Amino acid sequence: MATKHICYETHGTCSRMIDVTCDENNIIQQVFFLGGCNGNLQGIGQLVKGQHIDNVIRKINGIRCGTKNTSCPDQLCRALEILKEKTVDD
Repeated sequence: MATKHICYETHGTCSRMIDVTCDENNIIQQVFFLGGCNGNLQGIGQLVKGQHIDNVIRKINGIRCGTKNTSCPDQLCRALEILKEKTVDD
């Protein structure tokens, strides 16, 4: 299976990095967060696994954390937008 991968450095959140892999059809295969609320972020990773990138972006884009202008789910959307445009690693 051909895949696409990104290690995205987050901005404005407690997590510091998001590691995402998807297949050639933009179906998310795995998500790992570095830093942040471990249990919540593991949950998000499991919930988005197997989902199409566009569906995830539609559902969680723009979520804010407290008074911050972004959140870990919102930063995941930023990573997914970049990943969607990448070509597959053969």
